[in-house]
Amino acid sequence: MAGTVYVNNIFADDVAFEEKALALFQFQYRHNNVYRHWCSMLKIDAAKIKSVESIPFLPVSLFKTHEVVCGSFEPEAVFTSSGTTQTVSSRHLVKDVALYRQSFAQAFELFYGPVTNWCILGLLPSYLEREGSSLVMMVDELVKMSGHPKNGFYLYDEEGLAKTLAGLETAAQPTILIGVTYALLDFAAKYPMALRNTVIMETGGMKGRRREMTRQEVQAELVQAFGVPKIHSEYGMTELLSQAYSKGDGRFVCPPWMKVLVRDEEDPLAVKAAGKGVLNIIDLANVYSCSFIAVDDVGVIAVDGSFEVYGRMDNSDIRGCGLMYETPSYTLAAP
Repeated sequence: MAGTVYVNNIFADDVAFEEKALALFQFQYRHNNVYRHWCSMLKIDAAKIKSVESIPFLPVSLFKTHEVVCGSFEPEAVFTSSGTTQTVSSRHLVKDVALYRQSFAQAFELFYGPVTNWCILGLLPSYLEREGSSLVMMVDELVKMSGHPKNGFYLYDEEGLAKTLAGLETAAQPTILIGVTYALLDFAAKYPMALRNTVIMETGGMKGRRREMTRQEVQAELVQAFGVPKIHSEYGMTELLSQAYSKGDGRFVCPPWMKVLVRDEEDPLAVKAAGKGVLNIIDLANVYSCSFIAVDDVGVIAVDGSFEVYGRMDNSDIRGCGLMYETPSYTLAAP
């Protein structure tokens, strides 16, 4: 299977996004049995796909029931969603972890500059307590890349985290505290403090630990507790190898190899570049799984490609890593 050409082009600036996406569609249509079968169910003629908007998107729920892979390989990593006792976890089989590392490292530098400028702190208790978290791998790699002596994860040592942050503030050290939402709220309630050199980045995730809150409510509570002007956010998921970032107000921006489109709730094949609806995500880093994913987040996309997430579609089971909901799984016979 000749996938090297796509790997080499993903992060290149000299090839247009649409050209890369269309080439990758043809590659995945040929080599991904699940994706090809889904396209055949939609009666898609691959030869007629000439624009990004016409590419068919695979329902994200199929990662729960099928191995969404191109060809056959022994995965270097298997990322799994947190799930709940009532739901089945998604499984993303990753052929080449180096693609993931390059994706999150370049995206971080694009939005925040060299990682060596930062001290990286992780408050991710629920993720650290299970196997297969892509978020934990990302933060762990950023910690190693940063090399700051105070870098590290905090499981339940909130007092230790508070002391570390106080020391970093005294030293005027630029710091990023990446935390699951419920853990940040718990920490903020116990240890409110003025943070002038620290970015608070929430990753979503309540897992029934607190009452359901809107993103605006969460961020208002954190702003008040830490005295920061804005709360940053990371938008990613098990089924993707790339992340979008928000530096405040819930407006996310994608790296150049990731794009979000919007589909009509009543007609999933009606896809456009901007407007309100349900989100479709193109992640070119997903070379060996599927780069074209129909997720169940509802939102709005601006003409500049930035987007906001309002929540999840109704009438669905709870997704473990999110604040909202996702729709029931599609059924797809084995190809």
